[in-house]
Amino acid sequence: MAVVESSRALSGLLNGIAQSKYYGNADITEELLKRELYPELPHDEFRALLEKMTGIIKSIASADMDLNQIEAFLTAQTKKQKGITTEQAAAIAKFWKNHKTKIRESMISNSRWQNTLKSMNWRIDLKSQSKHTDQVNTPVAIVEMEIGKHNKESEFLCLEFNEANISQMLKKLSEAEESINAITQTG
Repeated sequence: MAVVESSRALSGLLNGIAQSKYYGNADITEELLKRELYPELPHDEFRALLEKMTGIIKSIASADMDLNQIEAFLTAQTKKQKGITTEQAAAIAKFWKNHKTKIRESMISNSRWQNTLKSMNWRIDLKSQSKHTDQVNTPVAIVEMEIGKHNKESEFLCLEFNEANISQMLKKLSEAEESINAITQTG
């Protein structure tokens, strides 16, 4: 296999690993990768290559390596017995440069168990209806929040605060800030 073809196949393999392991694409299987990228390679050799590349990507991703760290890591991998070739190292470095951010975001998203705040909007409005007429036309803060998990349906929460609620909330936030500052300041 020519170096260019080998590099292209390895690039496809790395992209396939990212698709199946980090981006949640269940259509990318070991059999598909072998059939499309390495049809002439014996199954046991392909599986060894797949496991080696999966392990390398996992090491790089879990350490969240920057470009200098990955260069040192891959150089060490090329010097190991049964390590990787310099062409493979170059393909892996190029792959990581292109996929680092997306893989990192995927890992963070998949590690969350709880709902997260996806978006928040707020505005100041005038109250137009109330049980008590003296509360009509008083300013209120409307806070709308979208809460949910990645790739799941969101829930929306709408809160309304009057001036007293806002003052109380600001007081509590100020107390929390003072407590945090007192704890984090070194004597």
